[in-house]
Amino acid sequence: MIKYYTRACNFIYGHRANQLIREKRALPLCGNKYIAFSGIEVFERKNEKIKKKFLDIKKIKKLNKIEKKKVLKDIKKISVKRKNFLKNVNFKNPSIMGILNLTPDSFSDGGKFNKFNKSIGQISQMIESGANIIDLGGESTRPGSKTIDPKTEWRRLEKVLKIFKKKYKQTCLSIDTRKSIIMDKSIKFGADLINDVSGFNYDPDSLLKLKDKNISKVLHHMQGTPNTMQTNPKYQNVLLDIYDYFENGINNKFKDKKIILDPGIGFGKTLKHNLTLISNISLFHSLGLPIMIGTSRKRFISQISGKNDSVERIGGTLASILFLLSQGIQIFRVHNVNEVKQGILVFEKILMNK
Repeated sequence: MIKYYTRACNFIYGHRANQLIREKRALPLCGNKYIAFSGIEVFERKNEKIKKKFLDIKKIKKLNKIEKKKVLKDIKKISVKRKNFLKNVNFKNPSIMGILNLTPDSFSDGGKFNKFNKSIGQISQMIESGANIIDLGGESTRPGSKTIDPKTEWRRLEKVLKIFKKKYKQTCLSIDTRKSIIMDKSIKFGADLINDVSGFNYDPDSLLKLKDKNISKVLHHMQGTPNTMQTNPKYQNVLLDIYDYFENGINNKFKDKKIILDPGIGFGKTLKHNLTLISNISLFHSLGLPIMIGTSRKRFISQISGKNDSVERIGGTLASILFLLSQGIQIFRVHNVNEVKQGILVFEKILMNK
């Protein structure tokens, strides 16, 4: 069986992009007339053999009948505006998801904000700095971490969660959990989004409990578990394997399409896997859904930077985010909200000046 995949490329920005779209020489990326693409990369996968080729969008008509049908279907999904299904989040603009780990052992900020006053202060600061989504987590999922029981996880989350929507009515609330009981309790206190790093595979009851809740979800990819995921992860082709994982989840797991895709940088991936995903991230636009990426302070930054590594890894985080922004990614999950917001504002101003 042959399967085809379509990745948008040859991006153009600003007023030039708008002009080329009007002239029908390029197409809008996710409905944004200020980011256009004039080319595509087509992958052909047959068993374990993969071929790829680059094409100008004007030459799609030269493809064979089956390939052309799939590519045109993909291009329609790549070009269309994303539906806004999250509270006060417009997928046409880049959104920042601020991370708040209410844990003693998260890889970067464990123990810093698990006191109530500190956590509320950090939430307020992140929102003031430009975060329009806050992601609360009560269990560490860093490489090598162990699963904790739901009672402990809820105890860490409960106090902040109960006050969140009273204090921050206009901010989208995301809950980072793998457990259905935590999901269910969080929704009762106004959670807008469930961010399960297991892709709703850890707890068999999770999707059943969410079935009638009308709640948005992150479809996250992880190979293995947090405790095992970095033990020699392997793929036939990391990019296409994760595309297939997303496609299967969209078609078979969820009855609605209120889904955000997250390829899970650092979750069961080597440095090469992470770089392949980041550099080819625009492939996932052909699934027609918003994309979220979390590169903040991840280990791949230190693997690349060596002696230039730093505690907060702001330079490497921002470099990856600005590249991903140029590829049309909609949501960035980060620790340093103010620095990322500053970088996005400057980068966008430069792009829109073209």
